[in-house]
Amino acid sequence: METELKCVWVPGPVIVGAGPSGLATAACLKEKGVPSLILERENCLASLWKLKAYDRLRLHLPRQFCELPNMAFPPEFPIYPTKLQFLSYIEAYAKHFSIEPMFGKEVRHADYDSTLGFWRVRTNESEFVCRWLVVATGENAEAVMPEIAGMSDFRGRLLHTSMYGHGAGYNGKKVLVVGCGNSGMEISLDLCNNCAQTSLVVRDKLHVLPREMLGLSTFGLSMWLLKWFPTKLVDWFLLFSSWFILGDIQKFGLTRPKIGPLELKKTTGKTPVLDVGTLAKIKTGKIKVVPGIQRFTREGVEFVDGRVLEFDSVILATGYRSNVPSWLKEGEFFNKQDGYPKTPFPGSWKGSNGLYSVGFTKRGLLGVSADARRVAEDISRQWNSETKHLCFEL
Repeated sequence: METELKCVWVPGPVIVGAGPSGLATAACLKEKGVPSLILERENCLASLWKLKAYDRLRLHLPRQFCELPNMAFPPEFPIYPTKLQFLSYIEAYAKHFSIEPMFGKEVRHADYDSTLGFWRVRTNESEFVCRWLVVATGENAEAVMPEIAGMSDFRGRLLHTSMYGHGAGYNGKKVLVVGCGNSGMEISLDLCNNCAQTSLVVRDKLHVLPREMLGLSTFGLSMWLLKWFPTKLVDWFLLFSSWFILGDIQKFGLTRPKIGPLELKKTTGKTPVLDVGTLAKIKTGKIKVVPGIQRFTREGVEFVDGRVLEFDSVILATGYRSNVPSWLKEGEFFNKQDGYPKTPFPGSWKGSNGLYSVGFTKRGLLGVSADARRVAEDISRQWNSETKHLCFEL
């Protein structure tokens, strides 16, 4: 016999997720006098950062590009805040705006009741009924675990980056990092700095850019140049500067795509790697670049070029994905295959029947802030034009 769920009416929007996206939305709504309720499955704010991020992680972009709406980072923070500094900022942000999420509330089902004209949002123990629903679970809700032949046969340690803390326990060990995005590159560097024998799988073409150019952040410089010049010209400048600063990376097993880094980001969402020291280790051979994996063996890995090497550990830097299709039951706004809004940026924030998304633009925290402001503005207009409801339990 199923346990009857307690049904709770929420006068303002229900926001799913207490990460930066959910907090930014709640803060922007509060500034406009609209109450909201955040439901969070974990027992903390920004759970991806707190529970699943490696220790050496820093913001990849300067802090001014990562601020949430209406609150700057403390001036004493460095240009690239650390993981702990970012978490302290998140805690201070929630306290400043008096945002108190309901923790331990995993949303398992949400659908629109067209008869009543409301959303029904079911958690593990309650059902919340609301006029507006904001999906703020983000692009990185679930770890992606690839299926590679022979994985179950491997006798060494196999883990996703979400379970990796630091490299101290890998001293002298042979470690393979699978994935060459920013996380894979940084974890490879962390392992190397902790005296691990590190190899990095580079299967696809990628752009590696210096984190800074001409004394400015590469990202900030790119944004300024795009105000004056077309994307292709800015891409040419970035690639020329990268060649001048980093040298020819192709001879180290890193092949650049034919399309430029900004154009590639715009068309595919694939972010260029911002180098923080990994490339220097690759150049000296302390981090070895290897091709794609054919299959796992009991002792290690067979690569697509036929080489077979032994490893003590394999770390999967294979990214994350949206989990929206697993709980949101609607077929118009979100794509069931990848869990992203079907409408591309900049129209990806608003669906129908009071459904919204924040943090699915593939534009980092800048995109989060832009989405949160748009959503709050749109909901506040409706809130101010409709009859106000008192909060009560059905």
